Amino acid sequence: MRTSFDIIVVGAGHAGVEAAWASSKLGANTALVTIEESAIARMSCNPAIGGLGKGQIVREIDALGGLMGLASDDGCVHFRMLNRRKGPAVWAPRAQADRQLYPNAVRQLLSQSTNLRIIEGLVEKILVAPQRIDGCHSANPPQRVTGVLLRDGRKLTAQAIVLATGTFMNGLMHCGEKKTVGGRIGEKAAIGISQNLRTLGFSLLRLKTGTPPRVDRDTVDYGRIERQDGDDNPRPFSFMNTDLPQTQIPCWITYTNEPAHELIRQNLHRAPLYSGQINSTGPRYCPSIEDKVVRFSDKPRHQVFLEPEGYDSSWIYCNGIPTSLPKDIQEAMVACIVGLENAKIVQYGYAIEYDFVPANQTLPTLETRLVDGLYLAGQVNGTSGYEEAAGQGLVAGVNAANKLLGRPPLLLQRDQAYIGVLIDDIITKVPTEPYRMFTSRAEYRLALRSDNADMRLTQIGRTYGLVDDVRWEKFNAKKAQIADLQERVRTINCGDRTLANCLKRPDADIPFLQSFLSTHDQQRYSHEAMEQVLIDARYSGYLVRQDRQIARFRKMESLGIPPYFDYTGLHGVRNEAREKLSTIRPDTLGQASRIAGISPADILALWVHITRPKPIS
Repeated sequence: MRTSFDIIVVGAGHAGVEAAWASSKLGANTALVTIEESAIARMSCNPAIGGLGKGQIVREIDALGGLMGLASDDGCVHFRMLNRRKGPAVWAPRAQADRQLYPNAVRQLLSQSTNLRIIEGLVEKILVAPQRIDGCHSANPPQRVTGVLLRDGRKLTAQAIVLATGTFMNGLMHCGEKKTVGGRIGEKAAIGISQNLRTLGFSLLRLKTGTPPRVDRDTVDYGRIERQDGDDNPRPFSFMNTDLPQTQIPCWITYTNEPAHELIRQNLHRAPLYSGQINSTGPRYCPSIEDKVVRFSDKPRHQVFLEPEGYDSSWIYCNGIPTSLPKDIQEAMVACIVGLENAKIVQYGYAIEYDFVPANQTLPTLETRLVDGLYLAGQVNGTSGYEEAAGQGLVAGVNAANKLLGRPPLLLQRDQAYIGVLIDDIITKVPTEPYRMFTSRAEYRLALRSDNADMRLTQIGRTYGLVDDVRWEKFNAKKAQIADLQERVRTINCGDRTLANCLKRPDADIPFLQSFLSTHDQQRYSHEAMEQVLIDARYSGYLVRQDRQIARFRKMESLGIPPYFDYTGLHGVRNEAREKLSTIRPDTLGQASRIAGISPADILALWVHITRPKPIS
């Protein structure tokens, strides 16, 4: 068996598979190490892809040449575009996945890479060697990776490692009073890596997440709950696809009620989150049902989405009631819910605590500051969600390969992608809860839409070697159509104005645009090209103002800070700010301005210092 590689990716969840795909596609000999091959891209929580903020990330991953969009189109069974009643800037594709078809699609895509080898094993230790430092101000860390040690004693060597361990580092599951060591139900935890990282000098913290019970689909009373169908003409995630031919299956909606809430209140002493058994913080925006009942005591009910886990699966995911209550209380609670009175629980909900590495110890490339060649991606950085993990995995995989090849890193900015917002947020602000992407986190969301992800990022993906010829030709054909149609609408009259001006009206839609085009042109321009022209016209005035904001942002981002800048002697800056700047070590003035607790006065003092003319020696 081969034991020497260019890059080793540890963990084959959604971050790991994107990292392995990206690095292998760029020509690096890559090993993807997973506890078991059958667990690749397993959906340990909700079998769904996309959503608010998240759907935009999936389309960005696809535009760059990643896996998730393609796998979603092949492996999903229910598609909806969320926020259709609002503007296109916050439209968000979401799909319910088949728990078997989705990972199968990922494995099929991975099998196409000739530079990738999948190895079963549990990584116990990251191996490092000392690194010579030339001068006291060298930006090189004192140690570099050399490989990994597996639990069975095997050693694998590599020049770079992407650590994408998900919730497996020191994972501890809770269901009532019962505690089980594991990364997710039925799978081992990675115990050794946490201590190994501490030995290497990293500080680790702990987070918590949870999952709801699943019920048998044949025990649900569908006549008493609300049916929710997918879109009639569903939108694919991938820009490579124009339609989704698979049969969609419905989801369902029901609600908790006061009897269920009272049952929970009476048993909070048995809930690990309230008994003191769990001390770490869970996601504020996706709280457990016991947390909802306590925090929102004025609400008489909470929505529960009943989501099928696939065509052939008998399991229904009860989205909206994640819990770590004991099994008997879960059974009684579910029986209180309309439509679930006789439902049989096939898997109980549980909470899981796990270690993560606060990403202020990480560079914007996702390489760590302490160990050369070690990259972190996914929940190990304090994020939550498949999509956030996958976006980080893609960036980490590209940057690990590019470093070995001597090429510039991929650094997505806040004005370029939600992925850029995500990475900038986690490296400047230590998460106090699992980080989740929302459209509200992106200050330039008018430009960062799901519809234009390819226009923003496919050129970048091509530059870095991720976008193949087929995707590139398709992108250029669409881009040419958009440019041609934009020129046409500027020359067509619409009353006393041009059609381009008329398209700014909020009621203008594709049929309105088509009414001014010949039959030939209606057939010549794709639906996607017409939609892009329509949306760009509607937002044109706003985008001009946002472009000015982006120009100011880029000016701040272009003002770099030396990597070993001495903040201790910086005058006019508070002690707290000096400590934070010294810990996070921002690369630019813009990044420094986004660190929690750094004031405008601190930034002004820093700006004066780094722009002051240096004395001529």
